[in-house]
Amino acid sequence: MTAGSSWRRARAAVTARLPMPITHVVPVRHEEAPEVLARRRRVVAGTCVLGAGLLGASLAARPGSARFYTLTLVTAATWTAGGLASGPLHLGWIEGRDRRLRRPSLTPLVTGVGAFGFFYGCALVVRAVPPLDRAVGRVLAFAEGGHLPLVLLTAYANALGEEVFFRGALYAALPAHRAVPASTAVYAVTTVATRNPSLVLAATVMGTLFGMERRASGGLQASLLTHLTWTTLMVRYLPPLFRQAHREQAGARP
Repeated sequence: MTAGSSWRRARAAVTARLPMPITHVVPVRHEEAPEVLARRRRVVAGTCVLGAGLLGASLAARPGSARFYTLTLVTAATWTAGGLASGPLHLGWIEGRDRRLRRPSLTPLVTGVGAFGFFYGCALVVRAVPPLDRAVGRVLAFAEGGHLPLVLLTAYANALGEEVFFRGALYAALPAHRAVPASTAVYAVTTVATRNPSLVLAATVMGTLFGMERRASGGLQASLLTHLTWTTLMVRYLPPLFRQAHREQAGARP
């Protein structure tokens, strides 16, 4: 076997495992009985109201305080419990170009890194817009106001809860042809309770991406892994960016 043929075989094997575009929907369907769907919708409605109120209360607390961490974890538990109580949820699949179905793993991680890169680029612009700079600064204060492991714990808990609820229970309760825009709209409206425009904007952008992953894969695993990856990078690298910018601004003042 020549080196050229070995390279072609290796390239073909890698290409075969590449995922289909995010607009491609895996041929897996989870049909639900009318009574299951009706129960899911009742649970979703109640959880949505309760979760939104808790989210607003958690971000109204002082950053790094015991009240903030308590309310944040209660919010995450509410999303998770509501999602699990609504009915059966699924992990989903990703279809390769070889038409084989696999559990989503590497592709969602890469997507999360790409999403962070997009937001990091946007952050460089936001720093020059005072109203947005202040709004983002208020959010990042919660990452700056506590120990990183505890901040990550609460962030991961909420990422898990939000995916179980919004891309799990809520998505499954909506008509399939409207599930992505409708679940994203509810996700964004829920964050209005925080009274922070930067969070509403982030929820709209990321909610759309998570919803498309949910539609493409038919389950939660892809959007959850993307959410966790994006959250890790945002918590780790965005606060220092704004901290340095504010130091430079303070040093430039007469």
